[in-house]
Amino acid sequence: MTIAKDTLNRRFTVAPMMDWTDKHCRYFHRLLSKEAVLYTEMVTTGALIHAEADRFLRYNKEEQPVALQLGGSNAAELAQCSKMAEDYGYNEVNLNVGCPSDRVQNNMIGACLMEHPQRVSDCLEQMQAAVNIPVTIKHRLGIDDMDSYDELKEFVDVVRQSGCKVFIIHARKAILQGLSPKENRDVPPLKYDWVYRIKQEYPELEVHINGGIKTFEQCHTHLQHVDGVMLGREAYQNPYLLAEVDQAFYGSTAPIIGRKEAALAMIPYIEGQLEQGVSLNHIVRHMLGLFHAQRGGKQFRRFISENAHKPGASIEVLLAALERVPD
Repeated sequence: MTIAKDTLNRRFTVAPMMDWTDKHCRYFHRLLSKEAVLYTEMVTTGALIHAEADRFLRYNKEEQPVALQLGGSNAAELAQCSKMAEDYGYNEVNLNVGCPSDRVQNNMIGACLMEHPQRVSDCLEQMQAAVNIPVTIKHRLGIDDMDSYDELKEFVDVVRQSGCKVFIIHARKAILQGLSPKENRDVPPLKYDWVYRIKQEYPELEVHINGGIKTFEQCHTHLQHVDGVMLGREAYQNPYLLAEVDQAFYGSTAPIIGRKEAALAMIPYIEGQLEQGVSLNHIVRHMLGLFHAQRGGKQFRRFISENAHKPGASIEVLLAALERVPD
């Protein structure tokens, strides 16, 4: 088996988040950072094979580098969908072994696969055989009673034999019975040191850490131990932090885009999407946190929330919201 050459620099990545990291969100995030690797929402193999694949795979070329996250557990179907992703020009395919929701558990998708490391390994092996782009995995520390570092290490040890070199580890276990997906992002304790140990024991792997990371200071601390950091909710709810990622993590000397400048840069994209019949709210909802903790930020957010969903809402809603933020 030929392993694809991996040229992506994942020093800083934005996590796949259901209902959040759609193509409109990623376009906005890319205006803020040219270098961060962006991940799609999870797309199931069933959706791609049995529904309208183009609806799930279509994206804007400006989003690149962008990775498609797949959910599934049938190796042949995952391989087929990985080839679709490559054909659409995605830069990476990522296998979801972390989602704890009941709906995906019932279809053997997500975190429940941590109980089946050989199956995960077989899936990743076939996915890699089908494409020439990197295939990666995102998983938890464990699930339910799978609660020891040794069990995590055993999982990684089996999975790495697939040839997969990139492990993105959410530094919490998932509790599949009794906690909601939202609670699974907060309740199980973070164990960053377990992720550090995986990197120490498998230095040949590219190990990335995810979970509860909010500041650049925390990012730089983690980067002393692992290869990359992945931010989720903080990057979405406070998106302007992405504006300094290129300078802080990639050595860029380019000027940092301003908040209003970023909002105004979205206008041509929004107008193009409105012409295609997309609702304004579907786009600008991802911009609500642009003025997080700034004067006028609450007024900006409120005005958009109250007006962007109305029939016929146009770019004037965004322009009016920006007037509520002082220069």
